[in-house]
Amino acid sequence: MNIKSRIIYGIDIARGSSRSKQAARYALVILDNNSVSYYTMISLHRILRMVRRDIPSIIAVDNIFELAPDKKGLVRILDRLPSEVKLVQVTGGMKQEGLLHLAKKHGFTFDPKDPVEEAEICARLADMGVGCEVLLFEDITRIKVSRSRSLGRGGWSQNRYRRKVHGAVKVKSREIEAILKKASKERKFTFTTRAIEGFGGYVSCEFIVHAKRSAVPVTPYSGSDVQVKITSVVGDKIRYKELQGSKRVPTIVGIDPGTTVGIAILSLDGDLLHSGSYRGISFDEIVKLIAEYGNPAVVASDVFPMPDAVERVRRSFSAVAYSPGTEIPADEKIAMARPYNYSNDHERDSLTAALFAYKKYKSLLQRVDRKTPLDVDRTKVKLKVIQGLSIGNAIEQIRAENGVLPAHVSESGEVRKDEAEIRNLVEKLKRKIAEVEELQEYIRELKAENESKESKIRYLENKIKKMRETNYAQLRKEKEIRIRNEHISRLKKEVRNLKKNLSKCRQHVKRLRQIKKMESTGEGIPVKVISSFTAESIKHISDLYGLKTGDVVFLKDPSGGSATTAAILADVGLRAVIVPDGMSHAAEELFFEKNVPLLHNLDIEVADDFGVVAPDTLEEALKEWEEYAAKRRHEKEEKELHRLVDEYRSERRRRIV
Repeated sequence: MNIKSRIIYGIDIARGSSRSKQAARYALVILDNNSVSYYTMISLHRILRMVRRDIPSIIAVDNIFELAPDKKGLVRILDRLPSEVKLVQVTGGMKQEGLLHLAKKHGFTFDPKDPVEEAEICARLADMGVGCEVLLFEDITRIKVSRSRSLGRGGWSQNRYRRKVHGAVKVKSREIEAILKKASKERKFTFTTRAIEGFGGYVSCEFIVHAKRSAVPVTPYSGSDVQVKITSVVGDKIRYKELQGSKRVPTIVGIDPGTTVGIAILSLDGDLLHSGSYRGISFDEIVKLIAEYGNPAVVASDVFPMPDAVERVRRSFSAVAYSPGTEIPADEKIAMARPYNYSNDHERDSLTAALFAYKKYKSLLQRVDRKTPLDVDRTKVKLKVIQGLSIGNAIEQIRAENGVLPAHVSESGEVRKDEAEIRNLVEKLKRKIAEVEELQEYIRELKAENESKESKIRYLENKIKKMRETNYAQLRKEKEIRIRNEHISRLKKEVRNLKKNLSKCRQHVKRLRQIKKMESTGEGIPVKVISSFTAESIKHISDLYGLKTGDVVFLKDPSGGSATTAAILADVGLRAVIVPDGMSHAAEELFFEKNVPLLHNLDIEVADDFGVVAPDTLEEALKEWEEYAAKRRHEKEEKELHRLVDEYRSERRRRIV
């Protein structure tokens, strides 16, 4: 049996909330006939993209406010969905039923803590016709045709441009009006038009169509001069419409329970839709399999009394039970099931149960076909007759559900009107006619009031237009002055910054000149000051003032310097390095090896990055260092000589021995 593709989305919130600032994450289960797809921790934005791709028939949730915090948010979501997609709350409308209780009622079990299982239950229940469709929009569509840009003040050609744009709006409005007139006759809807005239055409035109958006054959449009916007009118409150149950045909199901389960499914016309046997199949899987082929009207067993496993399936679908009064002989089972080519005893027994049930209702169903009028759904009548109603009562009940005038129907199928009921209907019709006349009078009053308001609006618009023209020059002048003042303020700020920089540069040049003068007159020897003993500080001074052979450097903070850092200064060829106190042993050793004098605690006058030391003080310190270095070298040479002598003596003793 080929079943038309029917895609259903089941959604449940997995993390977060629609009311929190952080975007919520959802679990999604997609039913596509026999295939099931599972998604976890995906965003609502991605789900909406998938909906526009797949266009499912139903989006099922247990609570609509898991998707959005309020009605306004729901409107934004539904407005982005294709018009043929239904949003269904499976737990009901205003009066809701718990999902766990609802699932047990229809024979399903799931883990309430697992959002994926909960999403799948929502989809399964919606597929069975459980729940209410959420309705936010009225059956009214608003189409607005307007300019796609502002006209502005313009120049010499402004009137010609305005006539062109307004003319384009009028042409587009007439095209849409012609489409709506043709469609209104075919699809039986009405519409009203309201246009605002402008120079050379229409400023805008609005159509109110009394039909769903999907029934209106007009699409949104945006061009260089004209735009068309289409919106559905949002209702005052959220409405719920109960689903009419599964749209699939009623079926007759035969089940042979056990370790291996046999399942046979027949239509109400006796056609075999499915037959098979399944080893180790769970109850949930049995229910899902049966639901894929229709809504069971009868669930049958080939033994009496009906086994508990079959009874459980029957209750999950609220179907009628059938079991034979006595045991059916094996040869009779074989004869009855032989035309269907069964594979094993389980399939044979399930086929026998379904065929015996069909045999019981066959003559009754044939009478329904003969006696049901053409304007009544025979399938619905058959379902109600199987459930215990007479043919006449079933027809009358279905007509009442469809809003048709009630009538008494005899078992022969003949319809007769009740005279008292007809009189009541005539009186009711008269009252309705009077109400219509009152409403028409009210409409005329509203139209007169509307014309008065439109006249007042035109007067106020003209007044506003004149005020704008009067004040436009002043506004433009004030805008130009504001722009000029902002530019002047920005330039003044730049000048202040430049003056500050210039002052700093002059002070720096002044200090350099003073130091140069002291150097040339011999009053002092310039010293370049390095704030800390790091590669970055050395590079900063080198880039700013330069470090060359013969310079004297003062390290304000010699702590932390390593041999590597000391090598940077030593390689320059400095005359001396002055420090306030001791430094690391590795750095001090490297300066000694590179023959760079390291002077301690000299009197220096420091100003920012420069300092001055007296020539006598420096020469005396250098002399002391030279003496210290010579003494240290002599001691080092003596130690080396003693080491060599000791090594020689040790070598001689080893040879003698």
